[in-house]
Amino acid sequence: MITKQQYRKLMSEYQTTGKITMSALKADLSRPTARKYLTAGKPPAELQAKHDWRTREDPLAPIWPSAQTMLAEAPDLEAKALFEYLCERWPGAVQEKHLRTFQRRVKLWRLQKGPDKEVFFAQDWEPGRAIELDWTHAAELDVTIAGQPYDHLLCHCVLPYSNWEWATLCFSESLLSCRQGLQEALHQLGKVPRELRVDNGSAATHPVGGGQPGREFNEQLVSLCEYYGLAPRTIGIDCPNENGDVESSNGHLKRRLTQHLLLRGSRDFEAEGSYQEFLHQVLERGNRPRQEKLAEELAVTALPN
Repeated sequence: MITKQQYRKLMSEYQTTGKITMSALKADLSRPTARKYLTAGKPPAELQAKHDWRTREDPLAPIWPSAQTMLAEAPDLEAKALFEYLCERWPGAVQEKHLRTFQRRVKLWRLQKGPDKEVFFAQDWEPGRAIELDWTHAAELDVTIAGQPYDHLLCHCVLPYSNWEWATLCFSESLLSCRQGLQEALHQLGKVPRELRVDNGSAATHPVGGGQPGREFNEQLVSLCEYYGLAPRTIGIDCPNENGDVESSNGHLKRRLTQHLLLRGSRDFEAEGSYQEFLHQVLERGNRPRQEKLAEELAVTALPN
């Protein structure tokens, strides 16, 4: 097939001279080829035969069915991590050079068959303003300790500006787990934002006395916030979107944990400490891309008292 430049040159010369041979020479084409395009009067792209079949064998055929199954179970699986996992599972089935092809295939799969993106009303957050805390049940992870079911929650803390996050293992939504989760998150962060935002659960608030409407903070939580120099804030009742960053991050974190459990090849851990170490590794890996915005937060937040 000739190039667009050759086609334009051929047509231009022929309109000027009216001679096929001379026009073909000027466009660096053979006379039969020049005659074909002059007779057709169509550019190369329009003369090229259309086809909907593969011109070569699909290099991802051995692993793509398994990849689709795993993506359907854990849509947040990273393409590169999944590719490496499948290469280890079926050595020699595909080559390293096909990683980019695999990444494009995964991107297309997400557009066509991936889950719908959550719709939410975005909130504008300023750096260092708040840390959000929430609990999320983790039974869906199907984690076991020494072969025994491990029914637990995650106390999850998120900075809504940078989306930096930390989580601790716990067994109930209580003031104790709130204290432990907040203390560990602030220890990892090394700084203290201005506000702590929590929901209206009994771990943080209690009904106002005297039959009055509304809820007020538990005294122990107020003391904890005073110790760190935090101003406690609650979201509006029946307004979970006001705590939207941590609510949304709960699902993202559990999907990411599921992904790494799949790549680990087992959901069983020798001891609780091994599982906690695994959790921390996943959190640290997830926080790496957030370092630039986190630095903005750390620059304007205070050191712990």
